[in-house]
Amino acid sequence: ALFEYINSGKALEIIAGILLSVVIAFTCGVIAQYLSRLFFSFDYQQRMRQFGAIWGGFGVAGITYFMLIKGVKGASFVSSQTMENIENNTWLILLASFAGWTLILFVLNRAFKVDILKVLVLVGTFALAMAFAGNDLVNFIGVPLAGYNSYQLFMESGSGAEGFLMDGLAGQVPTPTLLLLLAGVVMVVTLFLSKKARSVVQTSLDLGRQEEGSERFSSYLVSRSIVRNFAKAATAINDKMPNVWTQAVNRQFDQTPFTSKQQKLGKEAPVFDMLRASVTLAVASILIAIGTNLKLPLSTTYVTFMVFMGTSLADGAWGRESAVYRVSGVLSVIGGWFFTAFSAFVMAFVMAMIFQFGGLIAIVVVLVLAAGVIYRTHRYHSRKMVQKKVLEQEFASESLTRERLVELCDQQLKTYLLEFSKYVDNSFKGLKAEDLKILNQAKQSFKPVLDRLSGLKLTSNKLLDRVPDSSNEAGHVFLLAVDYLHEMGLLSMAIIQSNLDHVDNHHKPLLPEQVEELISLHDMLKERYNALVGLYQGQSQQEIEKLYHNFTSFINIIRNVRKHQIRRIKNDLVGTRNSRLFLGQLADLRNLGLFSNRIVKIYDELLLHPNLKEEFAADWIKKAISETS
Repeated sequence: ALFEYINSGKALEIIAGILLSVVIAFTCGVIAQYLSRLFFSFDYQQRMRQFGAIWGGFGVAGITYFMLIKGVKGASFVSSQTMENIENNTWLILLASFAGWTLILFVLNRAFKVDILKVLVLVGTFALAMAFAGNDLVNFIGVPLAGYNSYQLFMESGSGAEGFLMDGLAGQVPTPTLLLLLAGVVMVVTLFLSKKARSVVQTSLDLGRQEEGSERFSSYLVSRSIVRNFAKAATAINDKMPNVWTQAVNRQFDQTPFTSKQQKLGKEAPVFDMLRASVTLAVASILIAIGTNLKLPLSTTYVTFMVFMGTSLADGAWGRESAVYRVSGVLSVIGGWFFTAFSAFVMAFVMAMIFQFGGLIAIVVVLVLAAGVIYRTHRYHSRKMVQKKVLEQEFASESLTRERLVELCDQQLKTYLLEFSKYVDNSFKGLKAEDLKILNQAKQSFKPVLDRLSGLKLTSNKLLDRVPDSSNEAGHVFLLAVDYLHEMGLLSMAIIQSNLDHVDNHHKPLLPEQVEELISLHDMLKERYNALVGLYQGQSQQEIEKLYHNFTSFINIIRNVRKHQIRRIKNDLVGTRNSRLFLGQLADLRNLGLFSNRIVKIYDELLLHPNLKEEFAADWIKKAISETS
């Protein structure tokens, strides 16, 4: 009888239904968007004027079907007779809706120049809002109401806890309409004010945006394999298609009209066009309606997300530059759904056991811990959003003049060089003391710095459109400066990681003189960083020559330290692990100095002496290649 407490059959049916709905939603999104784009193309204004009313009528009819079946069913303000009439006259309602909306949209478009796609998106958004409200309202208030109802039943029974049966919870939990309205108000206010809600939406938009750019997710082996195999299959299919058909499809999927429109709108440009928005909303609404009518278990969130991903794929948003990262993102989101479900199942069991044996004290402790976790998560998310906003505001100006670009260079140098100094310094302290805690803290603290640098590098590549022709040289300097900072960030992380690995694997510590040599070299680098911070504020040629001379001295000192290490190896004073770490650190410190010198060079040769750039460009490239080798 123990297994009767959990309806495993129904639970497995729900899980299978959700998995199936994910696949069906993605497939339907791909097919619907491909056919829609094949007919309308990205330059759809003329054809939308001819056939848009029929297209919109079909979409709104499907959405109406969704709203009546999904939205009205079970509503406390709708009588059973009304619901029965809707079910008995479904096809008549659909036909009347299609004909009526087609006529209305035709008149609105021809007489009042109303965009049909905007109407379709507005209606679809309202329909999906109803679905999400109903679905998430249950998640939000269902469990508290069940608990409150359990308490009421227990108080009415008058029996002790040992003799109280669960029969009263076998049916539906009664839900007062007033509590539903109050819960709805709380949800609306929270969604309007919540920054997390915006970041969740932003994740979907990043995965489905038409253009390339900074990708939120890294590539995985599975995503690379999926993209590679599908690319091979697509190539094989395209090779067998007639050239006439291939050329016609390429014309329909030419994104030039969309990209040119985006450039005109600038930062106000949408991440995808209205056609894809309307297809996504219409398909998602219709699928949810069909699933609900057939009483299939599905999630409105999963269906909508997968339809959106399917339409993005079919629309060519997942190009060769972004497909791997977008697939990784989709797999991460789907994996997160099921990991969350498994985690909830396990944690419910753990919490029940803790409450059972810990009593009131355990409940209080868990509540305090939960509050702490919520506060910490909220603080982390807020800090992350603030950092992102600061980065966006730095590049918010419409036109990036030479003076603004030089100022941005100075800001980035000041921000990141000081952080490189701080965390690499902490890493060497941890290496000297063989303190894993310090080394781990240095690594974990430096990760966000490296993430910000990666985002800055991708963002800087998109700034060229806003750099006027008169500031092209300054734009070039900014791109190079950011690129060099990113490389220096990777080198700094390599130093931090290798120190951590050496101590974590319990290898023999470096000799005291070796640690002092590394710290001394890093101190020289820190002095160089401090000199670079004010470089772009204006330095004389004499000060720049001093930086060049210091770099040469720094390289010579590294060579001498390397010779000392070779003598230690010959005299059997150090082992293989010691040499591997020490020589690797010397190479990374040398490269940090090299990139710092390049930051000086681009300022000297591209900003201070722009008229001479053609004469020394070839020589500059040769020197850079020589230094790298």
